[in-house]
Amino acid sequence: MRRKTATMGQYCEVQYNKAHWELLRTLREKAASVLYTLEGAGFECFVHGSLARGDVSPGSDIDIIIPGVVQSFRVELALDDIGITARKLVQATPGAMVKAHIYIPDNTTVTFPLVQPNDRELDFYAFGGMIGIKGLEDIITNRVPGVDKRLMLIEPTAEGHAETPLSDLSSGVVAKKIGVGQGIVDERIRVLQRRARVGTTGVYLDRLLSPTEGFEAVLEEIVASDSLVRRRVKSKKRN
Repeated sequence: MRRKTATMGQYCEVQYNKAHWELLRTLREKAASVLYTLEGAGFECFVHGSLARGDVSPGSDIDIIIPGVVQSFRVELALDDIGITARKLVQATPGAMVKAHIYIPDNTTVTFPLVQPNDRELDFYAFGGMIGIKGLEDIITNRVPGVDKRLMLIEPTAEGHAETPLSDLSSGVVAKKIGVGQGIVDERIRVLQRRARVGTTGVYLDRLLSPTEGFEAVLEEIVASDSLVRRRVKSKKRN
């Protein structure tokens, strides 16, 4: 069962059982296979979310981020043997980073920006916990802190993890523990608390690509007709 967004609880410590460790191992092995493929093609990439923190569940997805702008066809070529099931161009809000989502088997998504991201946009992924391919090798020691969708700070322990509601911590403390800027902590708290009040608000762009379309060409078409997206794309080109 998926956790409800922004439903904070109380501090507690969670001890993982054998099945949990095995699930974490299995998911990390699947993720590592994709990361090795991407890194073999020359891409720096990371896993983010529960798989980096360790607090996985049977419904956990494998979320992979390539943090820089790359040529989309090269990513697709690298993933072609694994099998691409769908491709989407996504933008959360008119001022947000425009990104590509490539979906492959085992509930795995590879994401990369189509315009140059700023530091806060990259911190978004580290906010939930982010780890590279080397960190996936030891499932017990190589887990990182991050915040889940309930606004609980997940901190790995030898037996599992400790979880603390962000309401018990200052944003500066959270930022230091995770290794991100304080701005992203304040921003995510506002966004997730708003979702808890009004529900999911959707995204500005959610464009499914056909097999014959490329990400960059579709983005150019959108830029030509949408002034808000055009402003975001051109602002980063000037920087």
